[in-house]
Amino acid sequence: MRKSVVLITGASGEIGHALVENLSISGECDIVTVDLQDLPKDIEAKVSRHIKGSITDKILLDDLASRFEIDVIYHLAALLSTRAEIIPGTAHRVNVEGTLLLLELAAEQSQFRGKPVKFIFPSSIAAYGMPDLATKAQFKRVREWEWNYPTTMYGANKLYCERLGIYFSNHYKQLSEEKPITLDFRCLRYPGLISAFTMPSGGTSDYGPEMLHAAAKGEPYACFVRPDTTINFMAMPDAVKAAINLAHAPADSLTQRVYNITAFSLSAAEFREKVLEYFPGAEISYKVHQNRQGIVDTWPMDTDDNHARRDWGWSPDYDLDRCFGEYLVPNIKQRYQ
Repeated sequence: MRKSVVLITGASGEIGHALVENLSISGECDIVTVDLQDLPKDIEAKVSRHIKGSITDKILLDDLASRFEIDVIYHLAALLSTRAEIIPGTAHRVNVEGTLLLLELAAEQSQFRGKPVKFIFPSSIAAYGMPDLATKAQFKRVREWEWNYPTTMYGANKLYCERLGIYFSNHYKQLSEEKPITLDFRCLRYPGLISAFTMPSGGTSDYGPEMLHAAAKGEPYACFVRPDTTINFMAMPDAVKAAINLAHAPADSLTQRVYNITAFSLSAAEFREKVLEYFPGAEISYKVHQNRQGIVDTWPMDTDDNHARRDWGWSPDYDLDRCFGEYLVPNIKQRYQ
């Protein structure tokens, strides 16, 4: 008899790591993980099985489906924005084709179980594409269905996978005589995520955390966007909390498949001022990288998350002051002591 489990892809990343920690504490499910990397040592014992491999490997996924009955999939594995621009073909294979294979697995499992598999998918503000700065200034809080014209491979991948998830949930095998049991796709559009425990990896929204890490190390930093550049951000613990809360929300309370979530919005200059509050001697200047600036300019200043607040009670724990004062600064200072 197959064992019922929660599947987490991309589990060695920070969201995956924290998800394993949170789900293992509750003890309500066995956890199976998939990643190209080994799991960090501190969570190895908290999962039932770790499978080292790629989500694009159909043989691996078929074997997984034959061994386990999957209740929930947290699909975190992806090739992120900066690398996706360098190797767009590989990004498409990982971000789109890998997601499609997992959606097919979830659809088959839903049929076998006789009830939907929940499929939790992290999307991004990169799914938006504002045409110019005047439009961005006019539409300050963008809703889920507005300005979905991404200009990056990563954003295009995410937006298309959102549509794939909606198809598999709402329209899968719509010409069949018997209506199939479909999966339950639930998507979060994240803002720029800020972590105290991992180094920024060159992402397009990483100018904020890069300022902070450089200041903590006593190193000068040249910000690659203009001082007026404004987008929304979120502390990593809130990103994890949102994924778990959306997975636990009753299906009949949800009115859409894709939800914006946000915590606070600020400009690069305001981010710099916040860093200087805690590191008064920090040297933070500006050296604009025109190509990266062009990408950030297509993202909204903020997103409207009223639907998430209404449907499943979303509310961030960390506003700007608490994010810096209680989460980022104490942990980053400790990291570099």
